[in-house]
Amino acid sequence: MAELTIDRLKDILRISAGEDESEQLAGDIGGTTFGELGYDSLALLETAALIKREFGVDITDDMEHLNTPQAITDFVNGKSLA
Repeated sequence: MAELTIDRLKDILRISAGEDESEQLAGDIGGTTFGELGYDSLALLETAALIKREFGVDITDDMEHLNTPQAITDFVNGKSLA
């Protein structure tokens, strides 16, 4: 199974929020909270759905604790390797 990278997650976040290239996703966003990035719960639910479709990992029930891009990539990659 493919690894979820921060760059791929950025693409998924853009799709989920209906954005083009976003300045808020520029640079190292791994430790930045989704609130600081301007993403609301609806965009994050869509992100979870796209991750499940592409990577086969359901993060919906864990979203409360996955509040940064790095937390999501670590979680998804840990589940997909298991």
